[in-house]
Amino acid sequence: MRIRVINPNTTEAMTKAIGVVAESAAWPGTSITAVNPAMGPVSIESHYDEALSVPGVLAEIRRAEIEGADGYVLACFGDPGLDAARELATGPVLGIAEAAMHMASHLGRGFSVVTTLERTAGRAWDLAERYGMSRFCRGVHGCDIAVLDLETNPQTKDILIELCRRAARDDGSEVIVLGCAGMAGVSRDISAEIGLPVIDGVAAAVNLVQSLVSMGLRKSGHGEFAAPPVKPYAGLLDSFGSIPAG
Repeated sequence: MRIRVINPNTTEAMTKAIGVVAESAAWPGTSITAVNPAMGPVSIESHYDEALSVPGVLAEIRRAEIEGADGYVLACFGDPGLDAARELATGPVLGIAEAAMHMASHLGRGFSVVTTLERTAGRAWDLAERYGMSRFCRGVHGCDIAVLDLETNPQTKDILIELCRRAARDDGSEVIVLGCAGMAGVSRDISAEIGLPVIDGVAAAVNLVQSLVSMGLRKSGHGEFAAPPVKPYAGLLDSFGSIPAG
């Protein structure tokens, strides 16, 4: 099967790191292609960033549909453009926040989210409510390391370990969810240090997409996730009116 992993920001180094983690979760016979849009923000740390990332995400969905992708992972914890992506795609589309929260709910009675900037905590709470995870989500904590500094800050892992340990203790949580695709490579190290399951959303989403595809399941073509109506779009978005939909 062919899985397209889309990093919604435009930073290629982060896309490569995400791709490594996605590859590590791939089953035999699964081909992973990690990509990022040509347009959009270099990182997503606000509602403004998220909104402006969506056209680039949809352009990548469009391209991958033409190239025959079987399923998709949106590798940003805000799950930007998830509903719109599902309208366009034929196969399943999973956001990493959605996948990680659901997987965490199978491993303990409650989880805490450890994310990047504190200002993004509200978005994580919104998604927990949307996904029916409010009763499991016991806290959201920002480490206040910017997304693009996660890889270059020599203290990143130590800061995350301490914050995850404190979040679990203060919230009474049994599972930790890492709230950024840029944290994907450290989940096992943190788990070993704190003695709790630590969920990386990239690996979680890749595994869930593979499961759905292996079961022969595709997106429903009816109702809300049916292909969007074809209509003209103006200005910078003029090409989006001709998107072939799944």
